Amino acid sequence: MNKPNIVMIMTDTQATNMVGCYSGQPVGTENIDDLASGGVTFGSAYTTCPVCTPARAALFTGIYSSQSGAWTNNLALGQNIRTMGAYFKEAGYRTVYIGKWHLDGHDYFGTGNCPDEWDPKYWYEGANYLAEKTEREISLWRNGLNSADDLRANGIDATFTWAHGITRRALDFLDEAAQHPGQPFLLVLSYDEPHHPFTCPPEYVDRYADYAYPLGAKASDTLQGKPQHQQLWAEAMPAPVGEDGHYRHPLYFACNDFVDDKIGEVLRRIDTQENENTWIAYTSDHGEMLGAHRLISKGACAYDDITRIPLILRPPGDTSPKRIDCPVSHIDLLPTLLDAAGIERPEALQGKSLLPLIAGAEQAGSDVLIEFNRYEIEHDSFGGFIPMRAIVSDDFKLVINLFDTDELYDRKNDPDEMDNLIERPEYERIRNDLHDRLLERMDRIRDPFRAYRWATRPWRPEKQPAWMGAFRPKPDDGVSPAVRDYDTGLPTLGVKVEKKALKF
Repeated sequence: MNKPNIVMIMTDTQATNMVGCYSGQPVGTENIDDLASGGVTFGSAYTTCPVCTPARAALFTGIYSSQSGAWTNNLALGQNIRTMGAYFKEAGYRTVYIGKWHLDGHDYFGTGNCPDEWDPKYWYEGANYLAEKTEREISLWRNGLNSADDLRANGIDATFTWAHGITRRALDFLDEAAQHPGQPFLLVLSYDEPHHPFTCPPEYVDRYADYAYPLGAKASDTLQGKPQHQQLWAEAMPAPVGEDGHYRHPLYFACNDFVDDKIGEVLRRIDTQENENTWIAYTSDHGEMLGAHRLISKGACAYDDITRIPLILRPPGDTSPKRIDCPVSHIDLLPTLLDAAGIERPEALQGKSLLPLIAGAEQAGSDVLIEFNRYEIEHDSFGGFIPMRAIVSDDFKLVINLFDTDELYDRKNDPDEMDNLIERPEYERIRNDLHDRLLERMDRIRDPFRAYRWATRPWRPEKQPAWMGAFRPKPDDGVSPAVRDYDTGLPTLGVKVEKKALKF
């Protein structure tokens, strides 16, 4: 059989709370739900960082953003960091990326210039979308479409949206690819929706004019005993949550429904043309707090509302639905897709393939790492520098807020994450074990923000600070020159000297 095609579809700002097959809420995601009915749904999949650029950095490089260079919004990847497109292109795949990139370090919209590893014919990031609009239309899109009445008054329909342009190009590419069945492809569709500015046809907004999302206990979190930065966040950005504990935002819910319909168009074309030899992966970069814990948007916290993201993998052909609930991470997605394509996983990648789990391997014992440093490089949005690391196990979540109060949550008995157990004596053993595992992970992946303060927390006075650690060279990525030891000038022990030509 020919090498399989790989299609990766992602949205922006769509956690499990906004996908019907996860949340059980009527949020208009029938097409994504249908994908789950014929694929593998991961019930405890987590982003590596709940903000756009760092999350995307990990997704497309297989390396945590703290090491790839893009550790906050609008910072670029390092020149010695390879992306998904480079690995697949080198393996003989045609590589096509359509939609939001947000990894070149320029701004939210990008430069419009296609990186070498992707096909420029279909490249369509924010700058390319804006180039199709007049200055008035650009201003209208960003600031002037705040209700169904605004949308109608300006004649907005589906063709105005970025999602429409992404879908149209995807369908064109699939039609072209169908004429060359022997050429495998990697197709990435990166939708901006349902991210602000929530642009969609007005009839979608009409559907959600009276809809209110039930938050349950999370609507009444006082944030007592939790980090001060969360309390400041809640005060600075009041959430539109009523006394009934429901969140109201018709534009966001409408845009969530709309992007699902655009994704549905692509899925139906794949099923018509490429189903027998195509892997489909669907996910989102992070979520939206929706007023849970009195917070909106995303930022420096590890609540499931923004860190637990949808992840669905559908193998080629007709398959039975399956659900896997052990923790997995975005960092695992690139190794998984490489494995599906039969491409060797470079040592530098920090995740693992999920195919053994899909095949029935033991579903226990995984730990997931989440990181956060700051929201954006330009200004102090959401508090500025708020370093956070979290580790998620089957049963608990430990969150270390370096400058603030730490958190421990019981995932099974307190899924709403209301009760911070960090100081509870009865959880000391569990807490300290997770803490040790987190420190070990930070050390192993060469987290550049590691320091003794991550270890010496107020609730663990017996933990002794350590000033120095071992030298850790960059792992082999199969392309970069060997790392040389500073003291000798020679290649680091265990790193091969001979490399292929440098390609990034």
